[in-house]
Amino acid sequence: MSTASPPDLRGRLRAYVKLGKLSFYDYYLSLFVVWVALPEPLLWEGRSWAVLALYTLGYVGVVAATVALDDVTGIRDGSDARNYSPESGALRDLSRKPLLSGALTVRQAELFGWGAALWGAVLWTATLAVAPHSAPWTAVAMLLVLLSNAQYSYGLKISYRGGQELILVTPGLAVLLPYALLTGEVTGLIVLETVLVGLWSLLVSVYSNINDVEGDRLAGRRNLATLSSPAGYRRVVIGFHLLEPLAVGVAVAVGAVPAWFVALALPLWAGRVVQARAGLARGQVLVARMLGIRLHRWGIPLLLLGNALLLHV
Repeated sequence: MSTASPPDLRGRLRAYVKLGKLSFYDYYLSLFVVWVALPEPLLWEGRSWAVLALYTLGYVGVVAATVALDDVTGIRDGSDARNYSPESGALRDLSRKPLLSGALTVRQAELFGWGAALWGAVLWTATLAVAPHSAPWTAVAMLLVLLSNAQYSYGLKISYRGGQELILVTPGLAVLLPYALLTGEVTGLIVLETVLVGLWSLLVSVYSNINDVEGDRLAGRRNLATLSSPAGYRRVVIGFHLLEPLAVGVAVAVGAVPAWFVALALPLWAGRVVQARAGLARGQVLVARMLGIRLHRWGIPLLLLGNALLLHV
């Protein structure tokens, strides 16, 4: 009896880690982008580190609540069972969905989701208390991110009512909000990096949406993929791809970043061509999704390099 319970406990903990996608660290890399973008005097202040740590740990709770409650809805309406088919193979591991595999119950997932949301709310409240600049708009924005993400597929079901793409870009705010809390301002560079990180998140999810379109239609989810024809949605995805160089071009044109910033982005844009070819030309949408995840991860060091060259060299 005593030897059986530790493995059960470990298995349950692993299931909660997968439910909250805690190993998917991409969104939290913005912490380093913000830190390197800070003015020199703030880089080494303990208060700066405290704000960044509290915001990021709170955001972990917000994201965990979002994906856990999304899985609750997905198991109830059958969309996850349809979208995570055996044909997905290693590109979509069923173990990532502990409700589908039976590792957790719906009730356990709901409690975890609301507990994660509470964790996020508490830590973001602490962030506002510690931050040197906590303007009302930052508090309102953090509250809206928390509430809208928790209601992404649960409760108000925002992603089922035309708001999915809007919420999918909120990871970009993990650049803008901590920077504003620490400096009391928003620069052109930070606006650009907020847009880029948001787009990088979207350019992963749009390919998931192509794969999931039939299951989402049956579940009643109204997003751009389910409301468009296949050809129309391909044009939408191409448009999202083009927004990335457009954002950098506008930032250069208005003087927010120097022209050499384009050179930093070129390797990333070359990868986007490969991603679009795989997902849109060859129909390998889950391959394109994985490329999007990698490009997000490769993009962060490019932003770090750009911030360091622009502000600290």
